[in-house]
Amino acid sequence: MAKYIFVTGGVTSSLGKGIIAASLAKLLQARGFKTTIQKFDPYINVDPGTMNPYEHGECYVTEDGAETDLDLGHYERFLNIFTSQVNNVTTGSIYQTVINREREGAYLGKTVQVIPHITDEIKRRMQLLGETNNYDIIVTEIGGTVGDIESLPFIEAVRQLQWELPDEDCLVLHLTLIPYLKAAKELKTKPTQHSVKLLSENGVHPDILICRTEHPLGDEIKRKIALFCNVKLDSVIEAADASTIYEVPMAMLKEQLDVTVLKKLNITSYNEPELGKWKDFLEKLKRPRNKVTIGLIGKYIELQDAYKSILESFIHAGAMNDCKVQVVNVHSEFITEDNVGEKLRELDGLLVAPGFGFRGVEGKVIAVKYARENNLPFFGICLGMQMAAIEFARNVLGITDADSTEMRADTQNPVIDMMEEQKKITIKGGTMRLGSYPCHIKENTLAHRIYGKTDISERHRHRWEFNNAYLNRFENAGMIASGLNTASGLVEIMELPSHPFFIGVQYHPELKSTVENPHPIFVHFIKASKEFAEAKNSIKNPLLQSEMI
Repeated sequence: MAKYIFVTGGVTSSLGKGIIAASLAKLLQARGFKTTIQKFDPYINVDPGTMNPYEHGECYVTEDGAETDLDLGHYERFLNIFTSQVNNVTTGSIYQTVINREREGAYLGKTVQVIPHITDEIKRRMQLLGETNNYDIIVTEIGGTVGDIESLPFIEAVRQLQWELPDEDCLVLHLTLIPYLKAAKELKTKPTQHSVKLLSENGVHPDILICRTEHPLGDEIKRKIALFCNVKLDSVIEAADASTIYEVPMAMLKEQLDVTVLKKLNITSYNEPELGKWKDFLEKLKRPRNKVTIGLIGKYIELQDAYKSILESFIHAGAMNDCKVQVVNVHSEFITEDNVGEKLRELDGLLVAPGFGFRGVEGKVIAVKYARENNLPFFGICLGMQMAAIEFARNVLGITDADSTEMRADTQNPVIDMMEEQKKITIKGGTMRLGSYPCHIKENTLAHRIYGKTDISERHRHRWEFNNAYLNRFENAGMIASGLNTASGLVEIMELPSHPFFIGVQYHPELKSTVENPHPIFVHFIKASKEFAEAKNSIKNPLLQSEMI
């Protein structure tokens, strides 16, 4: 029977519940336990698929096509496992299920209420992974902050499970903030005390407190927190700020969070943690021997979470190349023919990011042209690949009005067009081409050298595709489709063999990059960018070139 760990948060949002949950799960996994994580979000949207990136950050897509919270990306990157639609639950999906059942008459005419009907459905979802899979431990992150009215049904469900399950099968971790008042030169525990009090008033008492802090807590502060929050001293865990999220598992190991958790779950037999690969990754991450500057061309750059998986993929690939990846955000809306050289001149590589809508697309086209003409390593993802196709059509094929029907519905040359099966869809949520699809790669291509095989599977999230009516003209002019979905004929990968490194993909490779398995396209892109930087530096500094020889 699975054991359940619930992670709640207090005092303020953005404390890092997802990273703490992922770090704990990683440590438990490293000790030999089959572990997974799930996220319960309090918003009424059924999923984040229709939400603006400025509202929610990136929409993370799982293998089975679920549009989920970006924290599921952290779970997969840390644990090196796939999650699914059952790993992310929202208030909207809970109410949708309950209302549908009421319409079907499943409640036999009873009044449908938050308690017991909503909370029963929440509890059912909380235990679903444990009942359908052979997991030892399931970590559940409760979104929001204790005291939020939206989170109350979830907290109530946790309270009921604490009462229903044996003590050793249910554990609550509460993440709080210990602020430092610079004027008084003191750490203050009162916000944590109030947060625990508020949680307790809702019937849930935390077993372990994880305290985010900018300064070491010290034994005296820990004793004070333990005394006034009614937990044991070894249940007060310091979570100091880290230079990278990937240091957090090692920090929690040092604080013996996993050992404390196992003790409270009455698990007495466990292995020493196997974290060799993780430590090797951290060593490379902290001591890179090279540096590259990558331009991220996007339209949501004001919010870093909008491209979270891409940024993390750069970290993974950088470590593989013993290279620090410095990402320069370039807003595509402000790129013009006049300033593109000034904005991109110092880059060693260019990634054109995914996105939706017409805003900023012309700047992306101009950036692609600069990369193509200047032999700058180029990598386009989803919309980025489509912009590469439009740029090639306009400036190489001479189709000056080439466009996408997403941007110009009346274009006479729809190089990018809506997928046929998407044209009759009117409901937006959950209806794109989502999840994992196979792709066949042609041999003797850049894509084949990158993957080292001819058949792959990657995750998608799009409605528009390359228009195959133009494919012969593209390939005759030098841009080839090196990857295809054989069932539909959909172009998955396009590349320029005449260019040192120029590749665009319709799918989202960033969604499958993990610490232990960095995505090969990102790895090869950073490698190509490193070679570009070395060549550039040797031209600037002939003495360096002679020393290298």
